[in-house]
Amino acid sequence: MRLTSSLRFHRQNNKTFLGIFMILVLSCIPGRTNLCSNHSDTRSSLDSLDLEGYITFDDVHNASKDFGNRYQFPPLAILHPKSVSDISTVVRHILHLGSTSNLTVAARGHGHSLQGQALAHQGVVINMESLQNPDIKIYREKQPYVDVSGGELWINILKETLKHGLSPKSWTDYLHLTVGGTLSNAGISGQAFKHGPQINNVYQLEIVTGKGEVVTCSEKLNPELFHSVLGGLGQFGIITRARISLGPAPHMVKWIRVLYSNFSTFSRDQEHLISKMKGFDYVEGFVSINRTDLLNNWRSSFSPNDSTEASQFKSDGKTLYCLEAVKYFNKEETNSMNQETEKLLSELSYIPSTLFSSVVPYIEFLDRVHHGEIKLRAKGLWEVPHPWLNLLVPKSSIIEFSTEVFNNILTSNNNGPILIYPVNQSKWNKQTSLITPSEDIFYLVAFLPSAVQNDLEHLLRQNQRVLNFCAEAKMDVKQYLPHYETQREWRSHFGNRWETFAKMKHEYDPLAILAPGHRIFQKATQLYPIQLQSEAKMDVKQYLPHYETQREWRSHFGNRWETFAKMKHEYDPLAILAPGHRIFQKATQLYPIQLQ
Repeated sequence: MRLTSSLRFHRQNNKTFLGIFMILVLSCIPGRTNLCSNHSDTRSSLDSLDLEGYITFDDVHNASKDFGNRYQFPPLAILHPKSVSDISTVVRHILHLGSTSNLTVAARGHGHSLQGQALAHQGVVINMESLQNPDIKIYREKQPYVDVSGGELWINILKETLKHGLSPKSWTDYLHLTVGGTLSNAGISGQAFKHGPQINNVYQLEIVTGKGEVVTCSEKLNPELFHSVLGGLGQFGIITRARISLGPAPHMVKWIRVLYSNFSTFSRDQEHLISKMKGFDYVEGFVSINRTDLLNNWRSSFSPNDSTEASQFKSDGKTLYCLEAVKYFNKEETNSMNQETEKLLSELSYIPSTLFSSVVPYIEFLDRVHHGEIKLRAKGLWEVPHPWLNLLVPKSSIIEFSTEVFNNILTSNNNGPILIYPVNQSKWNKQTSLITPSEDIFYLVAFLPSAVQNDLEHLLRQNQRVLNFCAEAKMDVKQYLPHYETQREWRSHFGNRWETFAKMKHEYDPLAILAPGHRIFQKATQLYPIQLQSEAKMDVKQYLPHYETQREWRSHFGNRWETFAKMKHEYDPLAILAPGHRIFQKATQLYPIQLQ
């Protein structure tokens, strides 16, 4: 009896001590003593703002995810603005709250980001498509342009400008994206070799900065902000309006596809085409790895130049490279267009039996991906995880890159297309925030799979193998639509332009309120301001280390990494032990521990 009473007394004392200890610990954490009250107060303060539009707090499911479909971060609220003033009011309010709230802001267009970039966990998501704006205004001057809302879809701009015989010059492959979304990244497609990306074709922007200020900027007015916002990943301001360059719109296009079995020949021909002053208007390409009946699949949209030869061509078990080119024309120019096209094709070294072509309206060609989207949605295959990886690879590395990636790392591309095509650096404005390789010619290589067969982890490991190879080969490869887990990786991405990028962030978004999904900066407080100085190169090592990526673990171990990995392989060959450190993923026969 005495022993039982004693145990009960000790248990009660332990519970009392634990309770007191937890109260003391929580009371020492700033901003954590009254979480429910703070959350409720923040919501009430947002709800009380005088807006032309409105804020919702309940139906936030769609704003919790993006096209990548790998992350789910619900916001606290969604702003449906009817004016630029609504956006400015909300941003100013959050700035005024300062460090008393954790609110951040993400401008969301069509939600086509891949890794949570358009999300704001327990923050405010701005539904840019609801931004009320006047009719799309087109100005037919010596240099025609169109004024549009940052929440306008490119497909709507195309339809409206075509009524005037005009259209933007540079596109993305998919047009159901917002102006603000693509201009915050770059906007790249097969016209970029000729006109540069979309960010090169903008005359003026209207921005709401992280201070809530509404600023107009251009090459001559606030040029530093103008260039920083273009390709700036939404870090300096929300694009609420854009003035976009226009050119004459053709009525029709001739759309051509040809195949190559040799990558060197394929890339040489692509580079030849983008070097010509008067050539094709669009040049892209894609890789086909072990695809069955590739040419037969084309027949639904294209016609073979020689049907008999095409039917005898076999694609099974081969790695093939498709060059895709387009020539714009009006109906009265058909004969001259055909002559020019034949002349251009005669300069190439493709497999003759694989020449396919089609003539379609200009708008049908530009909106081609949307037709595929409709089919995938009908099959329930659109809203699936999309572990995409977009890289910019310098010309000097493209042969080595293709040899390793397309012959060794990838065994098929049945999950989705792999785009590959060169662009000219000379056509790109180097003053924008977009980071590219330093060489004059570099390639966009886009791996665009859909995880539809419980193969997400396999596809992610495949992406990481590609990135590891590029790092180990010391290629000057840059991510397009970049995603990194740590600020150290972001610093490496920006290189010697990091300090300028961080200073602009500090000037126009001092609390790091905007675009938190990129994970470049954490919301700043008086205790933890944005770091502007370059990191000192100290040989500091973490004790009880924690890293998010194997690349960081390799850096931590330095020249002892290989020994460490070999010991792991010898004594824990399937990587069963201690997974919480995230050094190795559990191995399989297909994906053993990487020792190199």
